[in-house]
Amino acid sequence: MTELTHGRVLRIAGPIVLSNATVPLLGAVDTAVIGQLGDPASLGAVGIGAVILATLYWAFGFLRMSTSGLAAQAEGAGDKPERLAVLLRALMIGGLAGLALVMAQGVLFAAAFRLAPASAEVEGLAGQYLAIRIWGAPATIALYALTGWLIGLGRTRGVLVLQLWQNGINIALDLWFVLGLGWGVPGVAFATLIAEWTGVMLALWLARDAFGPGLRAGIDRLRDRVALRRMFTASRDIMARTIILQLSFTSFVFLGARFGDVTLAANQVLMQFLEVTAYALDGFAFAAEALVGQAVGARSEREVRTAGRICMQWGIGGAVGLAVIFGLTGPWIIDLLTTSPEVREAARAYLPWLIAAPLIGIAAWIYDGIFIGAMLTGDMLRAMLLSVLVYVVALLVLVPSFGNHGLWAALMVLNATRTLTLWRLYPKVPALATVG
Repeated sequence: MTELTHGRVLRIAGPIVLSNATVPLLGAVDTAVIGQLGDPASLGAVGIGAVILATLYWAFGFLRMSTSGLAAQAEGAGDKPERLAVLLRALMIGGLAGLALVMAQGVLFAAAFRLAPASAEVEGLAGQYLAIRIWGAPATIALYALTGWLIGLGRTRGVLVLQLWQNGINIALDLWFVLGLGWGVPGVAFATLIAEWTGVMLALWLARDAFGPGLRAGIDRLRDRVALRRMFTASRDIMARTIILQLSFTSFVFLGARFGDVTLAANQVLMQFLEVTAYALDGFAFAAEALVGQAVGARSEREVRTAGRICMQWGIGGAVGLAVIFGLTGPWIIDLLTTSPEVREAARAYLPWLIAAPLIGIAAWIYDGIFIGAMLTGDMLRAMLLSVLVYVVALLVLVPSFGNHGLWAALMVLNATRTLTLWRLYPKVPALATVG
């Protein structure tokens, strides 16, 4: 292992922070472009459509996380054939999963709309959005595998290039299709679809060395029973955890819709703040995945502890910075994202929750990265189950009394509980590096 310093952490985390920051920027542009139309129904439709797809796609988000952790441990152990086999297995799973979603789109969307108590106008526009976006499913899920592999190997500059390309194309097409050609909600969907497929092609090029002279050795490892069992177990645990977490966020959106189109639109605007927080600070969690995973693979307990400590320090610093930025510029950002006076007023009322969100959630996100790097996926699942149980109780207690404020408070309770549960389990991580 190379000595682990603040500089090394920042060299890995820095490009990830920048690349992840472009993802919510894309969501903000989607919201802002549709927001210029001054139609709360269109804004709500893009929000609900994006949440439905995020819920479906992130059921397969285990590919990014398990690929990252397994590739990092193979890298730390110096096992290059297994490092390649991890990527090949993940790409096969990603392609098949994407095709399955395309084939099942009718059933999936019908079920989603039964759960979404939105107006008929919002549902109709969301249906148009989903019918276009679903054709990007194979590309999107394959990108999880490719991105996780690059992160696990510490190739974060490649991840930055990939995100800048994909999101840059998406934003440019958003502006052209919606504001230039007047395509409305379908224009946002087509822009994202094109960006997804060009992105996966670029990602394959960035990982091109994996398909060179060592390809045969990697293919020979594909059917290794021990490695397959380990990947299956990790994927099962992470998939279950991801589904539970996504259902929690989906329930947030759907419950917010019960308060009317204006509140739904205001929550969609404020979710851009939450996405900025999660994606920007997750850069340090991703660094923890790579560095903790490599340290576990190299059987270095000292490096495991050092990686976790430094990533947590930088994450907390970033959270404080974001809270200050949101406090100072939040109203201006809201005005930038929507021109609707009633949506602006509603969003300002709930802005304090978004100022607190980075401070409450940061430790949970860093612990996620640490546990993924260590591949302690069963512990992550059990911690999430307990956290969501507490979240449900908070919803039942707070929403009837405080309405949408209670909804935001329950979301904060979820993140605080995730921190506490993972903190109690953390001693297992450095202990894993001592196992022969």
